[in-house]
Amino acid sequence: MIDAGGNVWCGGETGEIYRLSADGSGIETVASTGRFILGLAFDEEQNLYACDMRHAAVFRLDTRTGRLVHFANGGQGARMRIPNFPVVDGSRNCLYVSDSYDPEEKGPGVWRFDLESGDGGLWYDGAMTFTNGMTLSPEKSHLYVVETFARRVIRIPIDEYGDPGKGEPFVEEIERVPDGLAFDAAGNLYIACYEPSRIYRVSPQREMIQLFIDGPEAHTLCHPTNCAFRGEELFTSNLGRWHITRIEARSEGLALP
Repeated sequence: MIDAGGNVWCGGETGEIYRLSADGSGIETVASTGRFILGLAFDEEQNLYACDMRHAAVFRLDTRTGRLVHFANGGQGARMRIPNFPVVDGSRNCLYVSDSYDPEEKGPGVWRFDLESGDGGLWYDGAMTFTNGMTLSPEKSHLYVVETFARRVIRIPIDEYGDPGKGEPFVEEIERVPDGLAFDAAGNLYIACYEPSRIYRVSPQREMIQLFIDGPEAHTLCHPTNCAFRGEELFTSNLGRWHITRIEARSEGLALP
């Protein structure tokens, strides 16, 4: 995830929350939950929301003071099982969180929490196959969601009251293991695949689905998961190694610096 200053943030397998300087010259451990961090998201106040798999909860980090607090683990008498990825919707003052539920069993789904109070509950209760990465559409009318083991991306319409409609397939039969999502400024959707190590690009109306970049040796691009844009640069974590990959994502050419 990218902050307002262009710094890159990511999580670690024992709860670390890292900040990488915008120019890539340094890394700092800002906070830790002590468990296992998955997805991250910033709100407009530069609070960072972090999903922790082993706590089965979302934490909120005030990046100005360094204060880390428990934010949410469920609501309405139920709890999340595997909170995976958060998405801030500032226009509706809420946080969406995907719940992967169980690798072997379908289950709901997507949760929504108030950004101020942390109150909320299950928002989209459709049975999904390992809900994973998510992103809002540029116009904030749909939430795009990866169903990893169904090998597809669905989009859930959001009505004027903030309620979900029925999810519909957007891309299906993705090769093996899709994970993370991000939109570029032109409205193209990027799908990072944990296996094989590659990223697909999908045009706004699905006129074209292309292999954007491939890592056949799983070295520079090694089992990418979450991804985020900074201008025309696409950053992705690599669950198979210990680094962040920066990709020049200009439409006229691709490169792995």
